[in-house]
Amino acid sequence: METKQTYNDKIVKAFLLATIGWAFVALLLGVIIAYQMAYWQANFDLEWLTFGRLRPLHTNAAIFAFAGNIVFAGIYHSTQRLLKARLFSDVLSKVHFWGWQLMILLAAVTLPLGFSTGKEYAELEWPLDILIAVVWVVFAINFFGTIAIRRVKHLYVAIWFYIATVLTVAILHIVNSIALPVSLLKSYPVYAGIQDALVQWWYGHNAVAFFLTTPFLGLMYYYLPKSVGRPIYSYRLSIIHFWALVFIYIWAGPHHLLYTALPNWLQTLGMVFSLMLWAPSWGGMINGLLTLRGAWDKLRTSPIVKFYVAALTFYGMTTFEGPLLSIKSVSALGHYTDWIVAHVHAGTLGWNGFMAFGVIYYLVPKIWKTKLYSDKLATLHFWTGIFGILIYYISMWAAGITQGLMWRAVDGNGQLVYPDFVETVTKIVPLYQVRAFAGLIYLIGFLFLVYNIYKTIKSAPSDQPEEVFSAPVIKNKKGIEFIPKSHRHFEGLATSFTILVLISVLVGSIIEIMPVLSLDSYVSEGKKVKTFTPLELAGRDIYIKEGCYVCHSQMIRKLATDVQRFGPASTIEESMYNRPFQWGSKRTGPDLARIGKKYPDAWHYKHMINPRSVVQQSLMPNYPWLADKKTDLYILRKKLSVMKNLGVPYTKEEVANADILAEKQARQIAERLIISGGVNASVEDLTRKEIVALIAYLQALGQKAINPEGEL
Repeated sequence: METKQTYNDKIVKAFLLATIGWAFVALLLGVIIAYQMAYWQANFDLEWLTFGRLRPLHTNAAIFAFAGNIVFAGIYHSTQRLLKARLFSDVLSKVHFWGWQLMILLAAVTLPLGFSTGKEYAELEWPLDILIAVVWVVFAINFFGTIAIRRVKHLYVAIWFYIATVLTVAILHIVNSIALPVSLLKSYPVYAGIQDALVQWWYGHNAVAFFLTTPFLGLMYYYLPKSVGRPIYSYRLSIIHFWALVFIYIWAGPHHLLYTALPNWLQTLGMVFSLMLWAPSWGGMINGLLTLRGAWDKLRTSPIVKFYVAALTFYGMTTFEGPLLSIKSVSALGHYTDWIVAHVHAGTLGWNGFMAFGVIYYLVPKIWKTKLYSDKLATLHFWTGIFGILIYYISMWAAGITQGLMWRAVDGNGQLVYPDFVETVTKIVPLYQVRAFAGLIYLIGFLFLVYNIYKTIKSAPSDQPEEVFSAPVIKNKKGIEFIPKSHRHFEGLATSFTILVLISVLVGSIIEIMPVLSLDSYVSEGKKVKTFTPLELAGRDIYIKEGCYVCHSQMIRKLATDVQRFGPASTIEESMYNRPFQWGSKRTGPDLARIGKKYPDAWHYKHMINPRSVVQQSLMPNYPWLADKKTDLYILRKKLSVMKNLGVPYTKEEVANADILAEKQARQIAERLIISGGVNASVEDLTRKEIVALIAYLQALGQKAINPEGEL
């Protein structure tokens, strides 16, 4: 017996349109910040348009707005058809859609205004983190509710990847976002130093794994076979691909922290599991590509298939390069350079972008019940995008290798060949210009899609009834026969399957994180450091607000050339009170771990107002507003109180008098600045300026050792 039902495709339409809109924003922001890297003047001396403010917005828009919306569109569309059931709740679908768009809109407002946690890919402040968690729970209820009311027993492979995504992203986000609020848009994470570094890159790497990989693999397993009219190449290979990927990926985060102060056993663990990822990742790529056996003509005639095949090829390239970069000797060359930027964008533009475009080109005609306006225009988009990606990747790969080799270069006497860091930056500016041009080409290709989809939707019939489908009425799911003790049988046990996925993810997470949740075993009493003074803490928050961490690291690696260039290697205790940690992931500018006392206060003042006044070839933006805006000293009591509650050893007197202590230190810096003759202002006026607090912070870096004779 069968019953007639309808799918909810209105929500799919909404997410598709949101995908296209936010993709334009993300790509446009990418082009803007690429030109800011090539031409510092493109920062326009505007506080909310600097590279440091826009770069976090670009990454969040690309990940959560562009990729997130296409993932939701694809999951909602394919899940209904794979499970032969309408979505569990239309109301929850709408709440999910509007809640997610609200979160993105709030991010687009708060990040340029400087409200940032300073944690890469997790910059949004605590109210938005809560909103993300609530909306994700709504999505999870709707998704698992649909599985519960399904009209088929078997869960197809795409559903497995969706399950892994829904579960793991929730865990990653919640664990990484735990913080104590200071105010409505300011908080401090509960983790500090190496704890925060490890948790952040456990989150950061697995955000790539479970937000930008597993859901897109689920889309691949559904939409590629649909597009070519053939079943997936190997069911067995899909099983191996899924379980190996889900179990291994979660362990790989520490490879982002090689040669740092992270314990060596964790670095090695991350490297080993990263290398193990080669097998399942390439297994998935091969499974997708070989699905075209007997249908290779589709690659020639269908632009949609072109996008899928190119996406899988880029997936294979990036999942080969990722483990390669996790090898310690390769990481020593590539880490902190633009090679990592090349690697990331090959994945996002090639794998995620092209898969998303293929799904859009496939879904829009189907959902709007019409034909794609122009296959030729879609093909033109494909080739334009390919050209843009290749130029982008090659330019940034060349820039990264150049940087890495110049940083490591020593002469016959063992001295640095390029001791002046800015020399290693100016050398690659032409490649930044090429990268900006490549990004513009990719954006132009995307505009072809926008026009093509607009014309397609415009040609659709005005009457758009929901799709009707026939589904078997299942009175007793347990009565359906399956082969016992087989994976096929296990796939019908949705709850058991979900629990096993959860266990697979938690095992690696717990083994990685738990040992470093207590610093006692890594930091002895004699090696602890002084806390930041109230003014230095205020300056640190300004440093984070301006996004300085996206261009500067504060981690001198255990490499001879790093030590020779920047000073003694960083140690665990130096960042033990840092919330958030500031080890960084890119060096567009030099490392700042030991910048304190290297230059006088007046140098820092001039450097922030106009970097070229002290470093002629600098690419850094001007920050003139720092000399005009006032630091809120009164909130420092609350900030120190929160820090004290988190375990930072501030005294009661320091907390109670935080603003008074800050003003006293600020006055001393202001007096020195005026004496230097480079600042035309009164002591009273200068004392409260943000630039004074920032100078206090920069001068404190590397100066907090309790025992100067020790390793610090």
